[in-house]
Amino acid sequence: MQENSHAPAPFKVYYDGACPLCSAEIATYQRAAGAQHLDWVDASSCSGIALGDDLQQADALARMHVRDENGQLISGAAAFAAIWERLPRTRLLGKLLGTRVALFFLEPAYRLFLTIRPLWRK
Repeated sequence: MQENSHAPAPFKVYYDGACPLCSAEIATYQRAAGAQHLDWVDASSCSGIALGDDLQQADALARMHVRDENGQLISGAAAFAAIWERLPRTRLLGKLLGTRVALFFLEPAYRLFLTIRPLWRK
């Protein structure tokens, strides 16, 4: 009998480890219950292979990206909601903020933040 090896891929979080603000936020997530089930990838120091064929390092450093268990790449405010949805303490928040209505407001706010984020990057 052949074993079914179609287990879902790990949920991957691509973050900018060269940004002190980003690193501090990611460290908070990494200490949360359930974080051990997520794969944390520092895009500032990983190989291109770790990012996958559809994510370039410059793009991964420019804004938050995650790859869900189905291999779908998600970026921006939706990526944060996806992370929160996978951590028990923030699951409900992630579900609420991951809705179309919430993202309609959150994505522009995130883009505004991205304009000042370079001030923190090393």
